[in-house]
Amino acid sequence: MEKKNNGYEQFKGQSRLPIFTIPKRYDLKLKPNLIACTFTGIVEINLEIVSETKFLVLNASQLEFDHSSIYFTNSKSKEYRPSDVNLLEEDEILVLGFDENLTIGEGSLYIGFKGTLNDQMKGFYRSTYEHNGEKKNMAVTQFEPADARRCFPCWDEPAFKATFKITLEVPADLMALSNMPVIEDHSDGNLKTVSFQESPIMSTYLVAVVVGLFDYVEDHTPDGIKVRVYCQVGKVNQGKFALDVAVKTLGIYREYFDTAYSLPKLDMVAIPDFAAGAMENYGLVTYRETALLYDDQNSAAVNKQRVAVCVAHELAHQWFGNLVTMEWWTHLWLNEGFATWVSYLAADSLFPEWNIWTQFLDETTDGLTLDGLTESHPIEVDIQHASEIDEIFDAISYEKGASVIRMLQSFLGPECFQRSLASYIKLYACSNAKTEDLWAVLEKESGEPVSKLMNSWTKQQGYPVISVNFRGNKLEFEQSQFMSSGAYGDGQWIVPISLCCGSYDFRKNFLLQAKSDAVDVMELLGASNATNNIVEKGNHQKWIKLNVDQAGFYRVKYDEELAARLRYAIEADHLSATDRFGILDDSFALSMACKQSLSSLLSLMSAYKAEHEYTVLSNLITVSMKVAKIAADASPDLLDFIKRFFINLFQCSAERLGWEPQKMRAIWMQCCEARF
Repeated sequence: MEKKNNGYEQFKGQSRLPIFTIPKRYDLKLKPNLIACTFTGIVEINLEIVSETKFLVLNASQLEFDHSSIYFTNSKSKEYRPSDVNLLEEDEILVLGFDENLTIGEGSLYIGFKGTLNDQMKGFYRSTYEHNGEKKNMAVTQFEPADARRCFPCWDEPAFKATFKITLEVPADLMALSNMPVIEDHSDGNLKTVSFQESPIMSTYLVAVVVGLFDYVEDHTPDGIKVRVYCQVGKVNQGKFALDVAVKTLGIYREYFDTAYSLPKLDMVAIPDFAAGAMENYGLVTYRETALLYDDQNSAAVNKQRVAVCVAHELAHQWFGNLVTMEWWTHLWLNEGFATWVSYLAADSLFPEWNIWTQFLDETTDGLTLDGLTESHPIEVDIQHASEIDEIFDAISYEKGASVIRMLQSFLGPECFQRSLASYIKLYACSNAKTEDLWAVLEKESGEPVSKLMNSWTKQQGYPVISVNFRGNKLEFEQSQFMSSGAYGDGQWIVPISLCCGSYDFRKNFLLQAKSDAVDVMELLGASNATNNIVEKGNHQKWIKLNVDQAGFYRVKYDEELAARLRYAIEADHLSATDRFGILDDSFALSMACKQSLSSLLSLMSAYKAEHEYTVLSNLITVSMKVAKIAADASPDLLDFIKRFFINLFQCSAERLGWEPQKMRAIWMQCCEARF
C-alpha cells in the first residue's frame, strides 16, 4: 500500500498511548488452529474520539494484518479507510493514518489479523498435555502485563477499560472457556462456535481464553456463584481442595470488602505450561498445576498451604485489581501487595491452626532481604515503557508491599482499616485508582496522616533499623537506613513504633518522625508500670520488645541490657512466635552487616533450645547453616566448636520430632520434618 501520510513518526518512543481515542467495547472473534499453532481473528472496537485526529494509535505486536479489512465508521455510518498502516514493532503500536480528520464522537474500528500460537507462555500461546498417550496442544492466554497486544490489536493499558464480547471457533471435541459464561454453543461438523456473555468493564490484561480438553469439579457459593476447577482428565479429585477454598474465600471477601463478587461465575484452570504461579484473569483464573491441584494421598503438607494461599491471592484480585484497577503500572503494588496481604487474612480465617501470620514473616524477610541491597527500588516505580514492567514483579511489589500494608493496618487498627478498604472499593469500582487515592480514603476514615506516613515507605527504597538504648529513665531511639553491605544510607522514614513491656497486655504505639528521639519511661509506660523496677538493671522480667508481632517493616537493634532481657523472655517462653522469629532475624541480619558481633548472635541463638514452632525453627536452621558456612570459610579452627554448639541447640527439637512419621500430625510439624 502506498504510504501517503508519514506523520506516524510522532508516536515513536512514547511511554503511553495518546488519549484522543477511548475504547468502549470490543467484539472479538478468534479461531485458533491447534495443529498448525496459528490463529486468525476479527475485532470490532467501539470508540469514542475525544479530539479530532487523522490517526488511530493502538497496541499490537507480532500480528499480521489484512489491510483491506481495516476501516473505521463513524456514528453516521460514514466509512474511512486508512491510507497508511504502520506496525511499529519496537514500540508495539499500530498506527492507522487517514487522509481526513476523524471527528469527535462515537465510531467503530474493524481489523482483521492473524498470528502464531507461540511457545513463549505469553500472549496467545500453546501448552501441551497428554491424553491416552497422545501429545496434544491447548491454546491459552497470558496477557499480564502487556501481552494482549500479541493476541489482538487493542488499547493495552490498564486505564483503557472496556467491555468485551468474545466468540471462539474451536474443535467440536474441546472445551472453550473465557471470562464470562457461555450463552451459545453451535456445532458445525468438526468445529463449533462458542459465544460468551458480554463482560463488565475491565482492562485488556484481564481478558482470557482457554481451549483444550478438560475435566472439572463444580460447586456454588451461598449467593449462587458457580465455581469450577478445570484440570486434565484423570486429575479431577486433585481439584476438590482448591474448589472448597475458592467457594469459602469468595464469601470471606464479600464480607470483608462489603461488596459482592461481580461476575456470575468463577473458573480456575490448571495449565501444564505456565510461566507465573497463577494469573487473576477476571472470572477465569489460570494456574500452574502445582499451585491449584492437591493430592491428599501424595502431596506434601506445604503444598496444601501453597494452594490455599495462591487461590486466596488470585481471588483477592477479583476485587483489588479487577474491579478496582491500578491506573498505570507504577501502582502495580496496589494489586500485588494487597492481594498478598489479604490472601493470608483469608487463609488464617479458613485454617487458624496453620498460624499463617507467623509464616507470613517469610514474606517479610524476603522483602527485607531484597530491600537491603543497594540495587533495590521503591515500591512505586515510574514505568516509562511496557518493556520495563516485568522488572518490578518482585519481592518489593509483593512481599514489601504486603508488609507495609500489614504495618499500616496494625497502626490504624483492623476495624478502621477494613472499613476504609470497603469505602475505597465502592468509590473506585469499575474504574482506576492510584496509590494516593487509597491513602486519601484511609486518611479520611482514620484521621491519621496516612499520606505523609506512607509516602516515606512507597516513594523511597530501603527501610530503617531502629537502635534502642536504655539510659537512666529514658528509652533512646535512633533510625538509620539498613544496608546489608554495612554501608550507610541517608533514608529517613516516619516509623510506626509499637512496644510492649513485660507482657502483651501492656502495649504502646507512637510515630518516630525524626532521626532520633528519647522518651521518658515514666511518661511512656505510666508511673505505676515504670516504677515497678523496670529501670533496674538486670531485671529481666521487665523485658521491652519493639515492633510487636513484627508488624512493622523495619529491623531493631537493642543495647546489651535490653538484649539480655529478651534472651530471658525467649527462654521463659514469654514472647509470641512472630516476635521470636523477628528478634532472631534482625540479629542475624545485623551480624551479617557487621553491625553486631557474631558472639552476640550465638548468645541469642542459645536461648532457642526449646523452640517448637515451625517457622521460627525453620529460620533457626537456616541461620545456623549460614553461620556454619561462614565459620568454615573464615575460621576453620572454630568449626568444631560451632558444630557442637548447633548439635546442642537442636538436640531437643530433633528428639521431639523423632524419625518416624505419625498420622494426623500437625501440618507445621510435617514441615519441620522436611527441614531436618
